[in-house]
Amino acid sequence: MARKKNSMGAMLLEKESFRRTKFGTLLYSDPISDPEESNSNSARSSNASSAPSPPRTSSFYTTTTITNSPNYFMSPWNQSASPYVKSPWIHQPFLDSSEESSEISDCKNGLIGSLVREGGHIYSLAASGDLLYTGSDSKNIRVWKNLKEYSGFKSHSGLVKTIVVYGDKIFTGHQDGKIRVWKFMGKKRKAYKRVGSLPTIRDYLKSSINPKAYVEVRRNRNVPWIKHFDAVSSLSLDKERGLLYSGSWDKTLKVWRLSDSKCLESITAHHDAINSVIVGFDGLVFTGSADGTVKAWRRELVGNSAKHVLVETLLKQDNAVTSLAVNAVAATIYAGSSDGLVNFWERQKHFLEYGGALRGHKLAVLCVAVAGNLVLSGSADKSICVWRREEGGVVHSCLTVLTGHNGPVKCLTVEDDQNDNDDDDKNDDSEDEAVVKNKSDQYWTVYSGSLDKSVKVWRLSEQGFNAYEDM
Repeated sequence: MARKKNSMGAMLLEKESFRRTKFGTLLYSDPISDPEESNSNSARSSNASSAPSPPRTSSFYTTTTITNSPNYFMSPWNQSASPYVKSPWIHQPFLDSSEESSEISDCKNGLIGSLVREGGHIYSLAASGDLLYTGSDSKNIRVWKNLKEYSGFKSHSGLVKTIVVYGDKIFTGHQDGKIRVWKFMGKKRKAYKRVGSLPTIRDYLKSSINPKAYVEVRRNRNVPWIKHFDAVSSLSLDKERGLLYSGSWDKTLKVWRLSDSKCLESITAHHDAINSVIVGFDGLVFTGSADGTVKAWRRELVGNSAKHVLVETLLKQDNAVTSLAVNAVAATIYAGSSDGLVNFWERQKHFLEYGGALRGHKLAVLCVAVAGNLVLSGSADKSICVWRREEGGVVHSCLTVLTGHNGPVKCLTVEDDQNDNDDDDKNDDSEDEAVVKNKSDQYWTVYSGSLDKSVKVWRLSEQGFNAYEDM
């Protein structure tokens, strides 16, 4: 009898141990299928295993938005999804009948659909018009239109970490350090063709035979300076100047001229991996790194050539900076980090002034996006906080927290939704009323990609809901 009790006790302990391990893995781990990323992830980028640091006590780091509401992490837009039984991708919940579609179109704020795939964590998103591009660790780039599969293309190596669209060209940054260039072949064919890479093969071969074109990247290893030798984590376009910026885990920021695909500059910008680069305002380019810094760069004439020079280091901290977003109209830069905060700065005449920190997440902030006066932050805690920049800029109100993902929210992208405004304008009696309506009732389509292998589609309005009362 004693043996039986001991055996049962051992079984219960074993079962309890297994349950704890499984729960911890689900809560804190960032599932990665690529072995190279798995080996280097902890030192290079913030993920779900990053624990938030204690709140700052320095008077300089003032908190602009704090909530103690018990309902703070609950969203009125939370909709549970039914089990998925089809593959590869299906849309959910109800876009199959005209009546249900019209009901969704009347929805001002909330979840309007999901794209779910049984294989491949979502690492990157890009929206252009009515098309959505999704990149995953399956190395596929899938193209969606109206929540239905439209087209797609695949790289042979390297999970897709970042996507940008420039006209009929699509640039993708990969885990293997390559930037691939694709071209849309037209609406009739609905196909995409790979048309090259950055750097071009010709430029790479030319630099390879020139000893002066090599830089030392680590002990006993030299590489051509025009090529990334580690994961390309972020891409950003300066359409006015015809430039593409790429940030990499190799700590460099590279500048590409779109007209001829030339690498103009390679800057060792940080002491650790660059996780985000974004074109800002006033000719500034911002970079955020795992070394805990946010830096501002500007292209200036140095001697006989234009080069990017460091203007200011906005942030120095122990926690990794994971993502950046810019509100160009308000001249504001937002930086998400592994401590769960979103710090921001605003232009004040000839310098950038620290505005404060948005506190709303329990774990690392992995992505940040801006939609008009809305600021969205996706986190390893599986939620998306929606903030509104109030008049004056310093105060940011938390409007809601979007929940529904079963894994860390890895990427966000936003598109302007003008459909309802166009319909409303037709019924207005005067143009003045239409203008007022458009300004006060701005809608946005928000796409969120997660490591739960899904993309969720949300519809948000700046005026559609109020902030929490206790803020």
